[in-house]
Amino acid sequence: MANSKKPGGLREMLESMYSVIALLFILVACVELCDAAAAFDVYRLIQYDRSGSPFGSRFAALNHHAASLHFPPGVDLSRTVLIIPLRELNITFVREYINQKKPLGGFLVLLPEVLSFKTGGNNQVHEKEKMKNLLAELERLLIHSNIPYPVYFAFENDEIDTVLADIKKNDLMGQPATATTGGYKFVIPTAEPKKVASPTMTNIQGWLSGLKTDGDANQLPTIAIVASYDTFGAAPALSVGSDSNGSGIVALLEISRLFSLLYSNPKTRGRYNLLFGLTSGGPYNYNGTQKWLRSFDQRLRESIDYAICLNSIGSLDNELWIHVSKPPENAYIKQIFEGLSNVAEELDLKVGLKHKKINISNPRVAWEHEQFSRLRVTAATLSELSVTPELLESTGGLFDTRQYVNETAIVRGVKLVAESLARHIYGHQGKNIQIFADESSLAVNPAYIRSWLDVLSQTPRVAPFLSKDDPFVMALKKELAGHVDEVNVQHETLEGIFTFYDSTSARLNIYQVASVTFDLLLLLVLGSYLIVLFSFLVITTRGLDDLISLFRRPPSRKLKTA
Repeated sequence: MANSKKPGGLREMLESMYSVIALLFILVACVELCDAAAAFDVYRLIQYDRSGSPFGSRFAALNHHAASLHFPPGVDLSRTVLIIPLRELNITFVREYINQKKPLGGFLVLLPEVLSFKTGGNNQVHEKEKMKNLLAELERLLIHSNIPYPVYFAFENDEIDTVLADIKKNDLMGQPATATTGGYKFVIPTAEPKKVASPTMTNIQGWLSGLKTDGDANQLPTIAIVASYDTFGAAPALSVGSDSNGSGIVALLEISRLFSLLYSNPKTRGRYNLLFGLTSGGPYNYNGTQKWLRSFDQRLRESIDYAICLNSIGSLDNELWIHVSKPPENAYIKQIFEGLSNVAEELDLKVGLKHKKINISNPRVAWEHEQFSRLRVTAATLSELSVTPELLESTGGLFDTRQYVNETAIVRGVKLVAESLARHIYGHQGKNIQIFADESSLAVNPAYIRSWLDVLSQTPRVAPFLSKDDPFVMALKKELAGHVDEVNVQHETLEGIFTFYDSTSARLNIYQVASVTFDLLLLLVLGSYLIVLFSFLVITTRGLDDLISLFRRPPSRKLKTA
């Protein structure tokens, strides 16, 4: 009876030991991830293809140890994430690292809170300008490079500053984080990016009908006021474009509101139709504007006397520029320039004229008015920018936030355009008549401008990531509909040389991990303890001979047969 119980007891003992060993391996496997330090929202560098060539960050997932700029010379960073505050960033170092294609596990740039549209920033002018210039240079470098590792942006806060301080301390002591030494590990468990299939663009058109007298069979002339509303920047989830072109959108909405007051009364309704266009695809050669214009019937297109495109007018500089494609001698160009110049003098503004011919064979479109000019419609762009921007630049980058836009400048820009249009429509050119005088019922409303500027400064608007029914697009349509007689929406597919990829934001988990040496030592100690425990249990239940027999080689078949 005693012998029959031994195998059952041993079996139970072995099952218990197997459970303990399984638990041990689970604990050891979790040693690396047992001490979570923090978690943060991060925003990935844009990934896109242009004419088949890859640009931006080509990967999204991250699982590497972190290091600061104080890493030892010659160290291998192929499995390391560099975390660098913008304030400490050496643009020459980053440019050389990217151009020489040095291996890197990942790159995390910490942006100061002054740039965050969530916090509202502060009023340190010198600090803001310094950060703006540095970030503009970094952004230009990143969006035009092919980077074979994840690149993310995050905003500084107390938690991440504490983590960074620890990382710097270890690096300065010559103990950078590795699998051997331990340290901080950055983990972003996300799927690899996929192409955005058939990205859409939505154009919003508003129409204010002019006063037509009885028996007049001729079509009224039309003036168009246009602004592109979408953005492009190094991080799509942060590209709010407060100035480019949030200021232009706000100005267009306020101008439509002012003229809706005039046109609501037949006695003050002008003999011009007013066409308002909020267009998409601006950063991509104004692809949306092109499709919108080509949807016009010939009568409408021929009725347009001229179009004024609004682009980045939120700077407090006392000079704005009128960019045109037709020669300055053109009658409508002279009319536009003289009308704006006369009002500008009253506002203590200076308006300059920039003429740039267009090349029909070149697909590059630098200004929105050039799409009008290609269809032989007279147009001009009003902007604070004196120089033609390069492709994908000055389109609402990381530095283009609420803190860099001046409400007073937008109010002044609205007065400039609205007064010059009204004087032309009502035949008051050359007269010092203020139709939209301050303190009148037709005065420009700074509160309205401020409220919409706040909304735009918190809304990323990169076209490939805006759906047809995006709440922001619907809000724009609803707002414009409140000021005009008729609103139409046009959905188009973004076509051309660009392909975009998703995964624009993620959650970064930061773990404080132990070294592999510690893990191995822990495993050795626990393993030794279990072996001793196992041996003790076998000896006490079955004897030393049974323990030794467990490690003996079983007899061969020939020996058994004999």
